[in-house]
Amino acid sequence: MTNWAEERLAAPEHVMFRELDGEAVLLNLQNEMYYGLDETGTRMWQLLTTSDSVQAAMDQLLEEFDVSAETLEQDLAEMITELKSHGLLETADK
Repeated sequence: MTNWAEERLAAPEHVMFRELDGEAVLLNLQNEMYYGLDETGTRMWQLLTTSDSVQAAMDQLLEEFDVSAETLEQDLAEMITELKSHGLLETADK
């Protein structure tokens, strides 16, 4: 696992999250841009923003999905990087 495994992540105050039929819409109120997540992305988001660490989220996702740890780690890293770049996710205080 990479060095961000122990990070705790959260949605910034300027981000609104709404789940609709298993998928989600995120609204960044700062730039007024909408972003969509499919069912898998929504579950990742939920766990990333409620778990004590990225590692804890990954452990739960490995139980729920039929995926290798390496693939999940890569997918999570890409998602975290993408969400942070759009101001939709940030590192939280522990």
